[in-house]
Amino acid sequence: MKLATKYLGLTLKNPLIVGASPFSDNLHVARQLQDAGAGALVMRSLFEEQIDFEQQALTHHIESPAESTAEATSFFPSYEEFELTPDHYLHQIEKLKQELTIPIIASLNGYRPGGWTDYARRFEAAGADAIELNLYQLVTDPEISGDEVEADMLETVRSVTALVKIPVAIKISAFHTSMAQFARSLEFAGAAGVVIFNRFYQPDLNIEDLEAQPQLKLSDSSELLMRLRWLAIISPHLHCSLGATGGVHTTEDLVKALLAGADGVQLVSVLLKQGPKAITNLLTGLETWMSEHGYESLNGLRGAMNLSRCPDPTAFERANYQKILQSWRI
Repeated sequence: MKLATKYLGLTLKNPLIVGASPFSDNLHVARQLQDAGAGALVMRSLFEEQIDFEQQALTHHIESPAESTAEATSFFPSYEEFELTPDHYLHQIEKLKQELTIPIIASLNGYRPGGWTDYARRFEAAGADAIELNLYQLVTDPEISGDEVEADMLETVRSVTALVKIPVAIKISAFHTSMAQFARSLEFAGAAGVVIFNRFYQPDLNIEDLEAQPQLKLSDSSELLMRLRWLAIISPHLHCSLGATGGVHTTEDLVKALLAGADGVQLVSVLLKQGPKAITNLLTGLETWMSEHGYESLNGLRGAMNLSRCPDPTAFERANYQKILQSWRI
């Protein structure tokens, strides 16, 4: 059974990728994931704010950051709360490259053009095989239009891709008005791949202390549905790679993501719950499913259920929407 896939121009032994997470911090754990069958590993993100803090030489306390109020400083972690400082991050790339044979994908997390993007060049110099640029932003200013947000994002992508020769994937959220058009614009801006989607970690409200409380909830298979929909819509229109992240926990989830058009499938929550054995189990399940359904390689499987197989995708979406609403009975 041939499970090899091309992702960002890299040849992976299979489509399972360890997503951005603390797994990259520990060399022993990273080696276990590789031995279990992981095809590549994405490091945890280095944040725009971390780099800005260091460049402002405020490495321990933030007193008056630009474009912020004193009250707002409490929203961000203190510098020492980050697991990897920018320099440590570069050293960790080097250590992972020495320890592992699978591709190492460094991750930058930001949202606006700026000097922090120069770290892409440093990632490449440290030995990273690719970069995942995570464009995470929640816009709360009513004066900022969607066009402005996307223009900034595209400028950031162009800046990063112009700095390096290694491939750059762009990880985005699901909250864009015209997702297919934006994904294609990312490709035109130089992206070697698009990863869908960012998970928004929604804060809860503490009604006793009157504070917003961050919370982490691991994904489950229900989160995959939105990814499947947009993989199926986008995949016929892009030449670059497509990555799926969020909601893959079972063999069925993995097969669905591939059928919808994913070239690579990222795992985090299932690994936090089950450990490295989850990778081995998913690969075994994938091979079994492919054998039972007559697929000898991923090439025939990938994208077999995307919307290029539908003569009028727009009508299909409207019809599906109507059927769901009409199915309710009281």
